[in-house]
Amino acid sequence: MFGKKLSEYIGFEKVILILIAGVFFVRLAVGMAGVEIAQARWVSINIVLLLGLIYCSIAVHTSGFGSYKQLFGLLFLQTALAHFLIAAAILMAVVTGTSNIYTAPEFFGGNDGRNLMHAFMHVIAALILPVIAWGIGSVLLFVTKKVKPGLA
Repeated sequence: MFGKKLSEYIGFEKVILILIAGVFFVRLAVGMAGVEIAQARWVSINIVLLLGLIYCSIAVHTSGFGSYKQLFGLLFLQTALAHFLIAAAILMAVVTGTSNIYTAPEFFGGNDGRNLMHAFMHVIAALILPVIAWGIGSVLLFVTKKVKPGLA
């Protein structure tokens, strides 16, 4: 994709992808252990995604990995992983009939998030949010290129 293999994208941001999966499982486990939602909020996939966006937007240029197209691929990969994992947790809750932290009303507009529409919305988010992240990341990449010209 965009002149790079999927394995190259994964290799470039493997730490971010591992952090996303790790935070997902910790958050799921913390929620299942009965920790209050207010305390479980400290374990946040969105924080990891934000850090990943900032890191990739700068490092894609400074490391010579690529430019705007490759940045989109990186951001798509990390956002898709996060939202597909969340959708899977929601589907697990629907199938088992047991709510988890990803189906808490606090995260679904005050309604029970244990439904297929909620899971479907995360699949759609996995397709739309990378475009928004790419827009933000492109600004960071543009600034990085102005500050550190002559690379990649």
